[in-house]
Amino acid sequence: MEVVIFIENSSTSGTIVLTKPIYIFSGLGADERIFHRLDLSGFSTRFIQWEIPLKRETIENYARRLMNQITTDRPILVGLSFGGLIAIEIAKQIETEKIILIASAKTRNEIPSFYRGGGKLKIHKLLPTHFLKEKNVLTNFISRGSSDSDRQLMKSIFAGTNPVFLRWAIDQVVNWSNETIPENTTHIHGTKDRILPFRQVACDIKIEDGGHLLTLKNADEISLIMRKIIG
Repeated sequence: MEVVIFIENSSTSGTIVLTKPIYIFSGLGADERIFHRLDLSGFSTRFIQWEIPLKRETIENYARRLMNQITTDRPILVGLSFGGLIAIEIAKQIETEKIILIASAKTRNEIPSFYRGGGKLKIHKLLPTHFLKEKNVLTNFISRGSSDSDRQLMKSIFAGTNPVFLRWAIDQVVNWSNETIPENTTHIHGTKDRILPFRQVACDIKIEDGGHLLTLKNADEISLIMRKIIG
């Protein structure tokens, strides 16, 4: 079911004091810089740090390891893109208060079939590391239509991403088998997302003309929506 939120005032200057931490998971090949335009003032935010995956580690076990960074009962989780998958996997193992997914997927059925098909053929494992990390067709595709500063940011983020983690994370996305959706999940998605196409997902809140980089290009709108969801 789609939820439409009407916002009369575009200002995010309201004061919110939330002592309970919000745990934020960044996207594949991304870090907390991808959230730098969001207005998170008044929130106690904790950015989950990606760890190097163990050999043949499953996404379920990896999520369990990341739970060591969560010290709150019934946490609030925010996941961007691949971070949303991890948030879902954590929510399957512990009780959560709220989950906010941004430009992400809730189940395997929301991962495009051509990704999953490529995963079965293991095409992604044939890609050289420089293709994944350097400015190329992949990073250009993700940041198409973005400002020069956003493209430079994405280039910097990908260049600094550990290749072992990046390869592992891509493998987890294309082979994700989850079919469980936690009841307390709110999914925000852009109608022009090129990475996870809008037609493929069943989101709760749609961002008109929004792409995959919602936290950069639509930061004000996402900030307001997050405040409304968290309360």
